[in-house]
Amino acid sequence: MNKNNPDVVDIDFNTKEGKEIYWHSTSHIMAQAVKSIFPEVQLAIGPAIENGFYYDFYKKEPFLPEDLEAIEKEMNEIIKADYPFKKLDLQYDYSVLDAKFHFGKFKTELVEEILKQGQKPTFYHQGDDSDSFGKGKNFVDLCRGPHVKSTGKIGAVKLISIAGAYWHGDEKNEMLQRIYGISFPTPKELKKYLFQIEEAKKRDHRKLGRELKLYNIIDEIGAGLVLYYPRGTALRRVIEDFERKEHYRHGYQEVIGPQILKSDVWKRSGHYGYYKENMYFFNVDNQEFAIKPMNCPGHIYIFESEIRSYRDLPIRYFELGTVHRHEKAGVLHGLLRVRSFTQDDSHIFCRPDQLADEIKGVINFIKYTLNIFGFTEFEMEISTKPEKYIGKDEDWEQATNTLKDTLDALNLPYQINEGDGAFYGPKIDIKLRDALNRTWQCATIQVDFALPERFQLKYTGSDGKEHRPVMIHRVLLGSLDRFMGVLIEHYGGAFPLWLSPVQIKILPISDAHLDYSNKLKEELLNMGFRVEVNQLESNINIKVRDAQKEKIPYMLIIGDKEIESNCISVRERKEGNLGQMETEKFFGILKDRIEKKL
Repeated sequence: MNKNNPDVVDIDFNTKEGKEIYWHSTSHIMAQAVKSIFPEVQLAIGPAIENGFYYDFYKKEPFLPEDLEAIEKEMNEIIKADYPFKKLDLQYDYSVLDAKFHFGKFKTELVEEILKQGQKPTFYHQGDDSDSFGKGKNFVDLCRGPHVKSTGKIGAVKLISIAGAYWHGDEKNEMLQRIYGISFPTPKELKKYLFQIEEAKKRDHRKLGRELKLYNIIDEIGAGLVLYYPRGTALRRVIEDFERKEHYRHGYQEVIGPQILKSDVWKRSGHYGYYKENMYFFNVDNQEFAIKPMNCPGHIYIFESEIRSYRDLPIRYFELGTVHRHEKAGVLHGLLRVRSFTQDDSHIFCRPDQLADEIKGVINFIKYTLNIFGFTEFEMEISTKPEKYIGKDEDWEQATNTLKDTLDALNLPYQINEGDGAFYGPKIDIKLRDALNRTWQCATIQVDFALPERFQLKYTGSDGKEHRPVMIHRVLLGSLDRFMGVLIEHYGGAFPLWLSPVQIKILPISDAHLDYSNKLKEELLNMGFRVEVNQLESNINIKVRDAQKEKIPYMLIIGDKEIESNCISVRERKEGNLGQMETEKFFGILKDRIEKKL
């Protein structure tokens, strides 16, 4: 913090807070540039977001691509001028500022809201003469701050796109124009980011999902509802089979719960009061039911179906449970945000003295599993008690401290996300980092004292008395649908052999080689490999090209020479032609790579 001026700061761009301040300061520079070129434009809001910033403007005519170029050029002039950011003192009342800077209805509405709350609105100025507001290169905006010291602290900037946005997100309000941008301390960092953006477009799981025939989402069926094609289903089953095997190995018992439960269950759990807007309800025989948005109540009823002893704990239930949630249409996004999805869900019932060890075990299980799928870098975040919650404050404090102490004991750094815990308990979110250095939230660990209390769960302790277990809600990969979307983008659709929906494509040079190719396919299928034969009448170069586009790991070319020598010509996706080899040798290579998860 700058001691002489606490409203402008020295930042570390590599921190979350530093990026937010840096990008929000850049949004002010964009707003100044827009007002300089289009004085009639009205300003709305301009926050920092996860990657960059945006600003919402009201302008009768749409911004054009050439307008973005002009705005970006003007931003660079403002950056070059190195204007200081200054917080205005309160001698300037809003009416004076509005008369000079023509804020318009949106800023006025925000100011009125601040005044209604009994607070004083604050403004920041950037320009060449802070005593002559409204003249020349001057700009003032409503803002809490803080900001970087001056506009010259912004190293490199790029405006990315334009989109529409309703004021306050309400379609009944005016449509605004939202300009997105990004900035970095150096041009090199910006260039790297822009390269990643272009690479991300190529890897977009929605595009690759269609091209690789993995899945589709069709409006006629319903928004957020996924149709998995044979290849997408094959990928899904590989993931599920791996998860089942590993859960059994880690001491979990698999269970299956119903898709619908009476609303009385959801009222008892608290979901009816705290999660109702995300649920689907219907009536049967004059009783209200809900399609489950979570699997926990079913697991709770399984736990309480028997008398439990302290010797039985911990009990770890696991379910590949499909759930349904009423997500708003505006947030649906391919596989990453859907309305029907399957979770690798687990609920662990343990004694309080077992809680820390169980959390450690889950964290290690998560890291092991994600490593297998090719993810080795993670970020940890602890989300604390939200505004609306159930349970006792002392239980929340104990649960939160246990999460912190566990991560500290494992020497795992973490961020605190205040107020974003589940309504029944605090949680650890584990965010993986992909090939493009993007983070994705998948795994979650939640500690819950509240639901065991609500459902009166108990076990008999070593003292012969009844005690209340603690419940851990956890997912390793999270939504399998979402995780598949992340996998597609991480690998760009070129999955490792063990995950590939089609591991081998057999390419007969002509129809004369089809019978041999199909016999080879049967042999490979019987050995457990996923294999297809290209049956089309086309030349071998086209078949190879098509298999490359489909990102098949291995192509087997079959012609007269291969049949005569009882060999196969092998082509690998990345390495190209590997030459002829005996079938047994090739089968051995495949088995070894699959066993090693390569």
